[in-house]
Formats: sequence, C-alpha cells, structure tokens
Amino acid sequence: MNDFALWLPVIGGVLGFLCVLGALRAGKRRRLVDNLPTSKTTGVFIGLVELKGTAEVDAPLRSFLAECRCVHYAWSVEEEWRRVVTETYTDSDGKTQTRTRVESGWTTVASGGEMIPFYLNDDCGAVLVRPEGADIEALSVFDETCTSWSPLYYGKGPAGSIMNSTGRRHFRERAIPLHTPIYVLGQARERADVVAPEIAADKAAPMFLISTRSEQQISSGFAWAFWGWLIFGLVLAVGGFVWRDGAQGRDLQRQWPVYLLPAAGFGGMVVLGWAWMVFNSLIDLRQRVRQGWAQVDVQLKRRFDLIPNLVATVTGLRDHEAKLQESIALLRAQQSATPPGVNGPDYAACTKVLVAVREAYPELTAQQSFLDFQKSLADTEHRIALARGYFNEIATHYNTRLEVIPDRFVAALGGLKPQPLMLANDFEREAVAVNFAP
Repeated sequence: MNDFALWLPVIGGVLGFLCVLGALRAGKRRRLVDNLPTSKTTGVFIGLVELKGTAEVDAPLRSFLAECRCVHYAWSVEEEWRRVVTETYTDSDGKTQTRTRVESGWTTVASGGEMIPFYLNDDCGAVLVRPEGADIEALSVFDETCTSWSPLYYGKGPAGSIMNSTGRRHFRERAIPLHTPIYVLGQARERADVVAPEIAADKAAPMFLISTRSEQQISSGFAWAFWGWLIFGLVLAVGGFVWRDGAQGRDLQRQWPVYLLPAAGFGGMVVLGWAWMVFNSLIDLRQRVRQGWAQVDVQLKRRFDLIPNLVATVTGLRDHEAKLQESIALLRAQQSATPPGVNGPDYAACTKVLVAVREAYPELTAQQSFLDFQKSLADTEHRIALARGYFNEIATHYNTRLEVIPDRFVAALGGLKPQPLMLANDFEREAVAVNFAP
C-alpha cells in the first residue's frame, strides 16, 4: 500500500492535466459560440457562420411516436428488467456465507430516427442546412412509461420481451418540429444548383451544431463544463497528495502548506493553457479573415475570365464605341483588387456597365448568348457581394476581439493588428426564392 501511495500524487497530477484539457476544449467552444457574430441568411458565404431562425421545409417528416411534422426525429424504447442474484462470500471469520440481492435496470429494445435537409428561415431570407454529421440538440416531444396493458406497449414497441422483463416500457422521442426556433453553427459552402450558400458538415470545421436551445443556454452549458472540469481537476491534483499523506498516517492539518504547491502548479497550468487557447483562437480568426479576402479575389478573377465573352458578343453585332471600350477595359483590369488598408485602386461592380451595354445595343436582348452571359456575370456579382459581406463581418469581429480585455493583452504579445474593412459599393445580392408549404 505504501508503494502505491507514493504514486498517488503522480496519478492525481496526470488526471488533473487531462481535466485541464477538457476544460480548455469546453472553453474554446464557448468562445466560439460567444464571439462568432450572428449572420443574417443574406450575409452567409464561405466559412464558419452562426445563424438563428426557424426550421422550414416543404415536405416535412412525420415523427414515429409523437407523429409531429418535423425535419429531424430520433426515438427509443427501453424495457425494464429485474432479477434476484444469489452470491457467496467469505466473512471476517473465514466462513462462507450466502446472500441475495436484487438487480434492475433498463435495456434499449428498439430505436430509430430520420433527418432531411431543411431551410433555416430568418427575417431576411432562408439558407439550406444539411444536418448529416451535425451534433443535434432536439426538443423532447414524447416521453411516456407504460405497462403491457397499454396499446402503446406493442403498438410502437417490439412484439417480444427481454428476459426478466417487468412488463414496463419507456418511450422517448426527440425532434426538431417544423417552425421551431433553432441555432446553427457550422461551415458554409456554395450550393451546386444555385448561387446561394448551404450549411453542411466539414471535417476541418471546429464545430457543427444544430440546437433548439438559445445561444445563451449553449454558452452557459459550455461555461459549466469549463468550470466543472477545472474544479474536478484541482481536486484530483491536490487530492493525490492528500491521499498519499492519509495512507501514510500523516497529520493532514499540519500538512496543508504542502498542498499549496500542487494548487499553485495547477493554477499556473490553467493560466498557460488559457493564454494558449486565446492566442490560437485569435490566430484562427485571423486566418478566417484572410480566407474571406481570398474568396473576394477568387470571384474577381472569375469575373475577369468572363469579360472577353462580353467583348466578343458586342463586337459580333456592332463596332466598339469609345466609351464602351473604356468601360470594358477598366473591368478587364480588375483581375484582382488591392487588399483593404493598402494603397491602390479598389474594385467596383460591373452591373452598371452591363446595363449600359444592353441599352446601347437593344439587339443584344434577343441574343441567347448575351442573355446567358448576362446571367453568369450577374451570378458572379452576387458571389462577390457575398464574399465582401462575409469578409467585413468576420473582420469586424476580429477587430473587436483585439480590443476587448483580456484578449487585447494576448493580441499585443502576439503582435496582431486590426484589419481594415472593405468599402467598395454597388454590389447587391439577389435573394434566393424559397417557397414553404403552408
């Protein structure tokens, strides 16, 4: 026993360290929820986003137990069992004795569920959500315990019974009913069918959460987990020394100054872990800002590749006019834009130029090639508007994080600088038409 007692402080320290890692994981998730700005559906583009709205779909599911219209449901049936166990043991006098005890519990005898893609709808529009791979926190829509006399027992449960069954079953179901307020945090990407975003699982994303709880409730849950892990870790780290001294028969009251050392070491480990978490989150946010700017640059190059089609279409019908040539030349020069905060020309939208071309050459409206090109160019304008909106949103959040306490001290140590915003105008995003069945 004494040999094992010598290892108790080491075991307590290792377990305390693991608790700190659990706390930092919960703290990182809480910071992500608290600090990520809530986007409107019209401002969603490529990247990690946070949305709030209601769950909508034209053809909803019908849940198995509650039979409510929903976009996701999961159900289970548990059956109670009870048995008497007889065991033998040796008492303090070395005699063999027999005793009985009752064991009981619940066993899952059936379960299932289903989910479908749905729209998150807010006051600005709707965005498609593909829930596969998400952590889903649904509402409890059915919770009932019954006996075999109830129609529910075999009506929704299996026909057979388990061994030692008491004849009682517990039916549970959780679902996201239609029109339910939801919170979604996940990775946005471009849809394949229309120029619009969708939220879907991404292995590189730090979190994909669909919850019927509010943002404040989710944040509070992570906060409780953070402090719970830290308190439990402190108890384990200090408790290892206390258990060692108790096992060796030492006076614990006289030993309390010794316990300050592991407590201080645990506190130092927490502070270093917190600074590491904050710095990494700021670096991650800075990378998202750079990713947002890269998306703008990509869409500008996409538009640059489409401009020669405009030149060819107009040339095929009529000679260039000097003003039109100048406008197109300016657009062709905008293969990339100067990053915000750096001296240089800014980019502009080409919608007005395209309208001028159409007005100058009415015959173009009858040309299918021009109409197709006009649609492609308009779609690209929408992509640029989305990219610009996302960049400004994430950059604003990044700049705020660099100013608030205590993050500003970590940012100063890391030499992180604010990111200027994008000020170009004349870009608009066309709303995606979505019809929901009444």
